[in-house]
Amino acid sequence: MARHAPRSAELLAGPADSAEIAAAEARLRVALPPELVESLRRHDGLSRWGWDNAFPGQPPLQVAQIVAHHEMCMEIAGYSDGRKPAEEGREPWWHPLWIPFAEIDGDAQIIDLRPGPGHGRLGWAYHDDRGTFRDAWPSLGAYLAATADALLHGGGTSRYADGGRYCFPYLTPEDTLWWAPPGTSDLDGEPLRPAPVGLT
Repeated sequence: MARHAPRSAELLAGPADSAEIAAAEARLRVALPPELVESLRRHDGLSRWGWDNAFPGQPPLQVAQIVAHHEMCMEIAGYSDGRKPAEEGREPWWHPLWIPFAEIDGDAQIIDLRPGPGHGRLGWAYHDDRGTFRDAWPSLGAYLAATADALLHGGGTSRYADGGRYCFPYLTPEDTLWWAPPGTSDLDGEPLRPAPVGLT
């Protein structure tokens, strides 16, 4: 990525501090999933917000942003009964054991830490709707592996495990990474070209 999409590579922050991760776990009162900790120890989210979408889903959060988003949602849910499902079989607006991994405009990709068969799956918590795990990735690791595979070997991936809204990596004229549906040729009138295979 540093060779073919240097601006996107520069957005990836350095590793998170172990003490900061431990402090976040203490504040959230839950151990972060190992896959998230491993990811944060490589890159503590993004160093700054940018128009690049280096991931097919939302931009990954820093440790401090994970805590801040979780606490914000807990506060809002407490005022609005947002932790209660609206009806049988539906998810609540927020749950204390949902850990945000990535977010933009209030819509977050979340890791479900509730006990049961769905433990560890990667779903969505929207700012204006209920959470959902429909077509969820089975884990954060599966999502990240599929993203890396698309960059390394070519092809596409999806923010959804069933392949819905399939995205392929492209490069903008400024050599920044952009994920878009197959056959996309431009971004706001600017040409896109397929990212070269081996872009990791």
